[in-house]
Amino acid sequence: MDRFLGEKAGTLPAQEHTSSSVTAAAPQATVTDARRRGRRAAAWRTRMEITVLSAPAIVVFVGFVIFPVALAAYYGFFDWKGYGPATDFVGLKNYAIIFTDPTFLEALSHNGIIVVLSLLMQGPVAILLALLLNQKMRGRTLIRVLIFVPYVISEVIVGVGFSLMLQTEGAVNDLLQSIGLGFLRADWLADPSIAIWTLMLILTWKYIGFAVILFLAGLQGIPTELFEAASIDGASYWQIQRRITLPLLGPTIRIWAFLSIIGSLQLFDLVYIIWGQYVAGVAGTSTMATYMVTNGRDAGNFGYGNAVAVVIFVISLVIALIYQRFVLRRDTAGALTERRA
Repeated sequence: MDRFLGEKAGTLPAQEHTSSSVTAAAPQATVTDARRRGRRAAAWRTRMEITVLSAPAIVVFVGFVIFPVALAAYYGFFDWKGYGPATDFVGLKNYAIIFTDPTFLEALSHNGIIVVLSLLMQGPVAILLALLLNQKMRGRTLIRVLIFVPYVISEVIVGVGFSLMLQTEGAVNDLLQSIGLGFLRADWLADPSIAIWTLMLILTWKYIGFAVILFLAGLQGIPTELFEAASIDGASYWQIQRRITLPLLGPTIRIWAFLSIIGSLQLFDLVYIIWGQYVAGVAGTSTMATYMVTNGRDAGNFGYGNAVAVVIFVISLVIALIYQRFVLRRDTAGALTERRA
């Protein structure tokens, strides 16, 4: 009997402890639920902000990029003259003609040459100019402006100006003749052996200012303490640039290279203005874009022109994805890692 009463008495504190624990856990559960609801509300507000802020850009992107590409892909399956409904369905015939046409393949090779030469000619020169203009020197601001001015000049003005200066009897040949270098006179625009180099010099003059400004912006993000520490350790100027500046400038260089590649693949205006629709093919400076206009709009075959536009878009997209996957991966991976942290 005493044992039973003892056990009965022993259970009373346990019951009291259990009830008190339940009573204490209730406010804690309420606080946890409130925090969970607060996090859900914050997440919902964040999603709403993202939706509201990105909706205009998405509408513009869909309306001016996705929809035109889809429409071009649709018309690319028809033999369409540019007016009326597209009824003459030809399937993949236009695309088959594109990849078997030697003229298009030649234009594609010209784009490839322009991509490579743009990187090799503009990149090193722009880096050297950026390193020079990053130093404290008299007239630095004026030189920066003069280098950037060609980039902001309209392509039409540049094209017309160079087409007049580089004619057989133009200003360039007259200048060479007047200074005793008449043996260097050449047909800068029509000679297939030098026309592509003429184009590359014009492109370098036109777009190198953008690369210089971009590299100067990248140089501003490199801490000067690194240069000072390397100088104290006895590193020369060129060792500092090779070991410190170029590696830290790598992300900027890769972004510029990406923009240069995409621009070279879609090059049209300067070639079309300087060489025209017929001379470009003969001179060896035609591009995929000039081929599209010449064999599409100018030939009255808008269905074929739309098919060429889709091919250019797909080629550019594939190269962009490959470049992002294998070249820009380290930069995007670092950004995502920082965001997760």
